[in-house]
Amino acid sequence: MRILFLHPNFPAQFRHVAVALAKDPAHQIVFGTMRQEGTLSGVVKAIYQPSRDVNPETHHYVRSLESAVLQGQAVCRLALKLKEQGFIPDVVYGHSGWGPTLFIKDVFPQARLLCFFEWFYHAHGSDSDFDPSDPLDLNDELRIRVKNSPILLDLYSCDAGLSPTNWQRQQFPPEFHSKIQVRHDGVDTTYFRPKPGAPLVLRSLGLDLSHASEIVTYVARGMEPYRGFPQFMEAVALIQERRPNCHVVVVGDDRVAYGKQLPDGKTYKQLMLEKLPLDRSRLHFTGLQPYDQYLQVLQASSVHIYLTRPFVLSWSMLEAMSAGCLVLASGTGPVTEVIEDGKNGLLVDFFSPAAIADRVDEVLAHPDRMAELRTNARNTIVERYDLAHLLPLHLQWLMQAATG
Repeated sequence: MRILFLHPNFPAQFRHVAVALAKDPAHQIVFGTMRQEGTLSGVVKAIYQPSRDVNPETHHYVRSLESAVLQGQAVCRLALKLKEQGFIPDVVYGHSGWGPTLFIKDVFPQARLLCFFEWFYHAHGSDSDFDPSDPLDLNDELRIRVKNSPILLDLYSCDAGLSPTNWQRQQFPPEFHSKIQVRHDGVDTTYFRPKPGAPLVLRSLGLDLSHASEIVTYVARGMEPYRGFPQFMEAVALIQERRPNCHVVVVGDDRVAYGKQLPDGKTYKQLMLEKLPLDRSRLHFTGLQPYDQYLQVLQASSVHIYLTRPFVLSWSMLEAMSAGCLVLASGTGPVTEVIEDGKNGLLVDFFSPAAIADRVDEVLAHPDRMAELRTNARNTIVERYDLAHLLPLHLQWLMQAATG
C-alpha cells in the first residue's frame, strides 16, 4: 500500500504509525512536511513550502484561511510532482486545520483521505471565553467562526477521521461525529516509567538537584496563559515562601505556542519574573529538553503541575502520569476525562494560585499519603493510553479506512 502522510511539522502525531507501517516492505511511505530536520527509518520525506506569506492587507477574519490555502497549494504542487514520479497514494493521512489536506481529493481523487482532527474552535464554552479577564468582542466571535473554514472543508472531504480524546471530539459539529473515531496517539509506557529515588542531574545545563528532597515540575511547549503559566508562577512565589528547600523546574520555551502575545513585546516569563518576588536560585528554566533529560525531570518530580484552559490535552500530562508523577492539574474538561480528584491525581481551580500552592504544600508535607495516587496515575495510562495497545488499533483503523 502507498501512504502519504501530511503535517507541517515532522513527524508530530504520526511518528509511531509511520514507523510501524514503514517496517512492512509491502508499504511505501512518503511524509509531506515543511520541516527540514529529522528522519524516520523507511519513510521518505517530501518538503513543501508555501509560495508566500499571508498578505498583511488580508482581512483579519480570513488570514488563517489564506494561510491554509497557501499551504494546501504547496501540498498540491508536491502531490503533482509525486504523481509525475509515479507515486499515487492509496491513502492520504493528514492533520486538519493548517491546510495540507485541502486539495488532496483534487489531485488524488481515488485516494482515501484520513484526517487527524485535533480541535474545532468555539467562541463560547471552551478555550476562547474561559478567562474573564480576557473577554471576547464581536470581532473575535466572527473571526473564530471563520477560523473553522479549512477544518469544515476537511470534514466534508475526508473519508474518516480520528480525534485523540472524547473532549476534543465533542468540540466538532454533531453532524460530523459519525466520521470521527476517538483514539489517542498513545504513550510509550515502557519508556515513560517511574524510577523512584532517581536524582535530577542535567549535566548539559550544569544543573544538579541530587540534593533536593522537594522538586516541583512544570512542562509546556511555551509559557502562556493557555497553559496557566501566570497562575503557576504566582503559585511558585507562594510555594517558595512556605517551603525554603523546595526547587522548581520549568521545561519549555520562552514563547507563546497558543493564544495571544503580550502587546509590549515582553514574554510571559519576563513579565512574571519582573512582577513576583522569586528566589531565582531555586527556580530553574531548562528550555525544551531531549527525551532522556525530560524523562529525568519527570522521574525526579515530587509534584507535577499541569494547567490548561479547556483546550487540546497535552501529551506531557499523560507522560507525567506514566512516569509515576503525582499530577496536580486544573479541573478543566480535557483533564477531567483522565484525572479523578483524589484517585489518580489532584484537581485544582485553574485561576487560584493560592489553591495550587495549598495542594502542593499538602503533597510535600505528606508524601507517603500520596503514594497510591502515583501508582493509580500510571495504571490509568497503562490501561487506557498505552502505545503498545493503541498502535495496533490505530493501524487496524487505517487499514479498514483504506479499504472503505
